[in-house]
Amino acid sequence: MSHNLRRAGLIAASGGAYVAAVIIGYNYYSSVLDADDKQKSEGLLQPKSDSELIKSAASSNISYINNPCRSCKFQQIAHAYDEQIDKDEIVMGLKLLRRALIYFHARGSVLEVGAGTGRNIPYFPNSCTSILLTDKSDKMLEKAKDKLQLIPPRDRTRFDTAEVDATDLVATYDDNSFDTIVDTFGLCSFDDPVVVLKELQRICRPNGKILLLEHGRSKRWNSLSTYLDKHAERHAMNWGCVWNRDIDQIVQDAGLQVESRSTWHFGTTYYIVCRPGLTMNQPKKEIVTQIRGSRLLSTVPTPIPIAGEKIHPWTSIWPISLFTMGGHAPQRSPTKPIETEHSS
Repeated sequence: MSHNLRRAGLIAASGGAYVAAVIIGYNYYSSVLDADDKQKSEGLLQPKSDSELIKSAASSNISYINNPCRSCKFQQIAHAYDEQIDKDEIVMGLKLLRRALIYFHARGSVLEVGAGTGRNIPYFPNSCTSILLTDKSDKMLEKAKDKLQLIPPRDRTRFDTAEVDATDLVATYDDNSFDTIVDTFGLCSFDDPVVVLKELQRICRPNGKILLLEHGRSKRWNSLSTYLDKHAERHAMNWGCVWNRDIDQIVQDAGLQVESRSTWHFGTTYYIVCRPGLTMNQPKKEIVTQIRGSRLLSTVPTPIPIAGEKIHPWTSIWPISLFTMGGHAPQRSPTKPIETEHSS
């Protein structure tokens, strides 16, 4: 009996700490930078309240969520980006999720899109023979280059960087160019994430993997999604990120074949291992070009069902459990519809 009580107490304490970490993290990310932060991070926009943002958007017909210049924000915050989010990623276990996704699944020639300041650099295993870090923001990539100078020369030779727009890779990379493609917290920043994922499928080899770690709206906790919606405009202004997108719908519209998927932080963080889904006889480059022009999704095959595997409840509590499962997210039974998924 005493053993069960101690166990229950430990679970309750861990759960309380987990909930507190998530709440603190989201409050931090949605908070407006105060005067001290602004002096510390010179160049950030003048903070505004939600009501001011709504009035501003209404009067000018401009939304930070839909504004194509939203991604320019990364140019402004690059010098302070790591300092601003590092502690929060530690508390929420995001570094563990990054490590598990890349360490267990990345192989061969690797392309990372939206690499930013190179937060994934420490996690690429020796099985990755070459790693190309790309981003649209040259200032973010400068931070990544600084980090590369800190790793041993032998490891450094595997890495390269390139200023590339992930929404337009047709002129840059040929079909079937990479074994693994990594995108962590990038779908929230692209103006058209579906087009980006189609591009990634084009340049990924047929037996390769596309690894996604993203944040988006929760399917089970409606109150949390309402919170994300309420503060989406302010968050997009401060961080250049649209944090309330429907990640499942984006992945399905892109035609990706989902190998495994799990959600964390009450369903707002998505850990997804995919395979390319563009398998038609027509060259993939032509398909992507046509879809970018017409946005016709009917030519994209439906994602295949996911192999069945028992869901382990501990995987919804803390990312450390991924390491006991070899980096594999809990998977759905093929008899269940695609929208049924556990979430924390």
